[in-house]
Amino acid sequence: MVQINPSILSADFARLAEEARRVGGPEGADWLHVDVMDNHFVPNLTLGVPVVESLRKATDTPLDCHLMIEDPDRWAPQYVEAGAGSVTFHAEAAAAPVRLAREIRAKGARASMALKPATPIEPYEDLLPELDMLLVMTVEPGFGGQAFLDVMLPKIRRTRQLIDKHGLQLWLQVDGGVSASTIERCAEAGADVFVAGSAVYGADDPAAAVRALRAQAREAADGAAGTCAHQRTARGA
Repeated sequence: MVQINPSILSADFARLAEEARRVGGPEGADWLHVDVMDNHFVPNLTLGVPVVESLRKATDTPLDCHLMIEDPDRWAPQYVEAGAGSVTFHAEAAAAPVRLAREIRAKGARASMALKPATPIEPYEDLLPELDMLLVMTVEPGFGGQAFLDVMLPKIRRTRQLIDKHGLQLWLQVDGGVSASTIERCAEAGADVFVAGSAVYGADDPAAAVRALRAQAREAADGAAGTCAHQRTARGA
């Protein structure tokens, strides 16, 4: 199932409630991606728990909070309590990722773990069953508007292979430089949840941009699935 999660990092912070509504409606955003940065784990400072609480009251779109912060073991549960439906912590920052994922789930949210571009997926294979989503960063975390890193495509493929190997119902999210020119490559590699910032909020009609990106990703994913099925049939023959 393809999902598009617009990032409010590219929205007008002075009008967040209105910006959240601009991507909603029929066939609108599946989730609203909220980037939380602390100016320690990444060199940028954005927003925190009070803003998440306010956003939860202002939109019916579920909130997908991406915590680019130090000590997520301490802070992540507060974002669930603030109304986040999904909370992502970074593998590089979490002291006890399994315990944290279980605590997030116990509080009623989806637990997700993110990997920076240089962090391999393989050491975390055994943790995948504890998660509801795995985020592969396709830029260095910290700032929006960066160029997509094509070198992350093999990592996305390897992650999808590990998910399939274990038969998990685990969403595979990509974040960073996702646009009309890159989303098809991500979908073909196996991603199914796409965070798009400027590609959505930089458009004249953000909701229409969401629909267009979803259509592109679906077509690419369907094409990749068809190719894989054809290859399996050919090998079987």
